[in-house]
Amino acid sequence: MTRKFIFITLALSFVIGHLFAQQGEMLIYHPIKTDKAGNIVPWYNDDPAIAFDHNLHTIWNFWFNMRRDMNGLPYYMNHQVWNANFDDPRGIGGDQLMMAMSSWRLLYAYTGDENVKENMSFLAGYYLTHGLSPANCKWPNIPFPYNTLIYSGIYDGDMRNGKDVAQLDKAGSLGLELVHLYKIKGDPIFLDAAIKIANTLAPNVKAGNNEHSPLPFKVNVFTGKTVLLNTTGKLEGNSKDTACYTSNLTPTVQLFWDLMELKKGKVALYKIAADKIIKWIRRYPAKTNKWGPFFEDVGIWSETQINAMTCARFMMEHPQYFPEWKGDVKNIINWVHKNFGDDRWKKYGVIVTKEQTVYPVPGNSHCSRQAADELLYTSLSGDTTFYKNALLELNWATYAVDVDGKNCFPFDEPWLTDGYGDYVRHYLRAMATYPSLAPAQDHILSSTSVIQQVDYKGFFKKFIYLNFNADTNKVRLFYRAFDNDGTEEIRMNARPGAVLLNDKPISETATGEGYSWQALEKGGVLWVRRKNGDKVIIME
Repeated sequence: MTRKFIFITLALSFVIGHLFAQQGEMLIYHPIKTDKAGNIVPWYNDDPAIAFDHNLHTIWNFWFNMRRDMNGLPYYMNHQVWNANFDDPRGIGGDQLMMAMSSWRLLYAYTGDENVKENMSFLAGYYLTHGLSPANCKWPNIPFPYNTLIYSGIYDGDMRNGKDVAQLDKAGSLGLELVHLYKIKGDPIFLDAAIKIANTLAPNVKAGNNEHSPLPFKVNVFTGKTVLLNTTGKLEGNSKDTACYTSNLTPTVQLFWDLMELKKGKVALYKIAADKIIKWIRRYPAKTNKWGPFFEDVGIWSETQINAMTCARFMMEHPQYFPEWKGDVKNIINWVHKNFGDDRWKKYGVIVTKEQTVYPVPGNSHCSRQAADELLYTSLSGDTTFYKNALLELNWATYAVDVDGKNCFPFDEPWLTDGYGDYVRHYLRAMATYPSLAPAQDHILSSTSVIQQVDYKGFFKKFIYLNFNADTNKVRLFYRAFDNDGTEEIRMNARPGAVLLNDKPISETATGEGYSWQALEKGGVLWVRRKNGDKVIIME
């Protein structure tokens, strides 16, 4: 061996060792990267906006191209956990399809990818034809959360309690997403199904107390009886009848409200039911921090971060119903930190969030939810207590995404709820709160309405029916909303040359119908305020 060879070998060893030292420890799929202050940065790119956007696209591509099972359905229609080498023996997660629809609605507006919109229709259409309780039972027309025979193609019960058992909070979530899909597609089959779900839930809503929520958690749809959380016949938990309690009822309230606004269904009954739940939330979980249960695979009482923070976001989005929202939301956030804070990555500047008391494990969905909701609290309240950690928690959660878009917890399995439907939406919500977290490209970040159609530059053939005579080469963005009155927040790489509402130019103005522009370090943010129109064209 020559001295030259020895020198080269030693040099290479030094370089490789230095690189590994720079990379740091592994976090799920990637070596942890930090900034000069030692704080964690996203895995794909040091710029969070670029990293977050990259993850959104790769996650969607993985979901859309996921392999099909032997029964011909996409893998995610049969299983709750992804496995590259064999089919997981468990059925779907209880909220797996609803969460995906929730995220895809936001992702469609952000990307304009028609496949995203059509996947929503597929999920909903299949569920409605293969997963609802019979119309003549005690709890009719509501979704079953699980396929007890994995490859049957039928959803017919509950993971823990077996056939004929439904989770009522998941019924409210599906109903809400069906209303959203009706507003996108205009197909009355989705609205009719949402009304039937609401008609089943609303008359059964009670006043509730600390032991019994306005709707129970699980019921047998045929006998009508509340079902125990476990399969032993013995109640467990911190109340006498935990099967009668769930704090995940805000999607059900939103379902009632949306139908009331559309003036569809039993509107008077929906109002009574919604008012009961709102009053119960204010009096009980918002004060007692009793935030369980939620998850399909847990057979005993468990407090959950998802219920707590879902309710906190609901309060912030509807402050008129929660006059003490600032104090209540901060109390909920502090409760989550106390009960679910995980400091194992504190040396990288971040405290992350665990899932629930029965399963105290941090995950990408829970961390991104916590971060997005804390950013919303910061924006609305002006309290910056949680701001820094929220940004770092978003960075931390990017490490859960592999280069091909598959997701995984740091210490456990890659769940199809947490890695997809209950992950994507939180980054889009964070971008909507702080647009600098989105890349300086043209993307709709939020709307007070539902976006039915969106076409970004180069894809304008779909709006040729408009009475529009301008040069289409100068069109940057076209979109159509469900409501004639609404506001959109749009991230853009440059100030627009003109904004047209129903083919007529609108003015740049701080109030009333028109648009406003805020420059950022890169590009800026456009707000379009519509009072009398649903179609918007943005020009160069």
